[in-house]
Amino acid sequence: MMSLGRGALVYWGRMALEIRQTQKLAQKLVLTQQLQQAIELLVLNSQELVEAVNKELLENPALEEVPGSRNEQYSEAESQLQKEAAKPGQDAQEQSNGSQDDGGVDWDKILEARRKSDGSRTTSAGSRHEEMPPIEATLATSHDLADHLMWQLTLQSCTDAEFVAAEAIIHNLDHRGYLDLDIDELRHETGSHPDAVEGAMMIVQGFDPIGVGSRDLVECLIYQAKFHWPEDPYILELIENHLPDLERRDYHSIARALGVHDEDVVEYHRMIKTLEPWPGRPYQDAPDRYIIPDITVENVGGEWRILQNDDGMPRLRVSSYYQRVLSDAASSKDDKAYIKERLESADFLIKSIFKRQRTIHKVMECILDRQRGFFDHGVEKLRPLVLREIADEIGVHESTVSRVTTNKYVQCSHGIFELKYFFNAGISRLHGEDVAAEAVRQKIRKLIQDEDAKKPLSDQKIVQLLVSQNIKIARRTVAKYREGMGILPSSRRKRVL
Repeated sequence: MMSLGRGALVYWGRMALEIRQTQKLAQKLVLTQQLQQAIELLVLNSQELVEAVNKELLENPALEEVPGSRNEQYSEAESQLQKEAAKPGQDAQEQSNGSQDDGGVDWDKILEARRKSDGSRTTSAGSRHEEMPPIEATLATSHDLADHLMWQLTLQSCTDAEFVAAEAIIHNLDHRGYLDLDIDELRHETGSHPDAVEGAMMIVQGFDPIGVGSRDLVECLIYQAKFHWPEDPYILELIENHLPDLERRDYHSIARALGVHDEDVVEYHRMIKTLEPWPGRPYQDAPDRYIIPDITVENVGGEWRILQNDDGMPRLRVSSYYQRVLSDAASSKDDKAYIKERLESADFLIKSIFKRQRTIHKVMECILDRQRGFFDHGVEKLRPLVLREIADEIGVHESTVSRVTTNKYVQCSHGIFELKYFFNAGISRLHGEDVAAEAVRQKIRKLIQDEDAKKPLSDQKIVQLLVSQNIKIARRTVAKYREGMGILPSSRRKRVL
């Protein structure tokens, strides 16, 4: 057996820790900054694209906006930008495809006219705009639940300890208007006496909206029932002891326990449904979300047309001034390097916008071709469709189609839909082609809407009805689609009329 001496071990350790330079050949994909910008533009919707272009106009002096292009009215014919985008090999430097000459604009005259225009507003005596208050003084602001309750608390007659405890209660309410803390926790948080906390609870629970400050659903409904029907002998007992039976529509058991008729229980159910289970709901901060469609598909003379939304989108061109500076022999080397970089960036942005418009147009054309039944007749004619079909048709990767269809909407005669809406898994038919899952959901929704309220359709019965329509589907799939649409099971949809 061979052994290493101490000197050999030291040498071996030095060799193991030695740093060396080696060459290695490997293939990998590196995204340049320009390619990353092109991908980012593909993801943006029309409004986000306008914002990105405006930002680039501020940062890149070599990029210009064609004067007056932002104010052009949208006509029935395709926009100039869309026409250029539809061309397969467009390599323009200007979206207007026109001359880069600025027309000899006299900036002195323009600035002088602007100064006169600005001065006219301040020199016109007696103008009603001068006497109007600033917008900050008249701007309407929405108040949340805490603001609404604090305003009522300031008008309430109470002790200082009750005020402190009531303020703590108000600021510990959740989005439903419920209080998650108990008396001991409130007393510990505020350092108040239990009597002051009890008094503060009574004060807050007497505020508008009725039921705010409750600890659970039953307490919330009881406060509202006492307010609306203070002399009714049965409704409080029904809320306290029979809500689960009421949820199951077991009217007969409730009627037998209360000693009333079934019709009376049905009427009580209608009364309770008018109450608000979440008193804080009207004060939730949920701003409206406005959707501006990126594409419009309309039928003109029996033919479908695709129009892209260019509203607010300026037409761009590469600055001719900086091109002349670049060719000027008097320009320094550093200046030329910077200008060349900015010109290339501007040119690439314009080409990327053209490519984006072309890709979106091609994707929408393929969707329109494959989902013609939807555009002609509605949701029930929606066909199964996957991203790969569109990607193979236009010769791009699936990820490109995914980016194009994300956060972009199309407007048609049936409403406004996200482009991803048209991609659905297929549900098998007993005979013939598969049907889209969204079309099956629409059929389930329609069957439930048309059902007899006294005898609602069970999931198994819906399966049988779909089979009669040549659609093969499992009961658990029907239940999953029904729950996804927020539809209750048959036992909870039953109505006694």
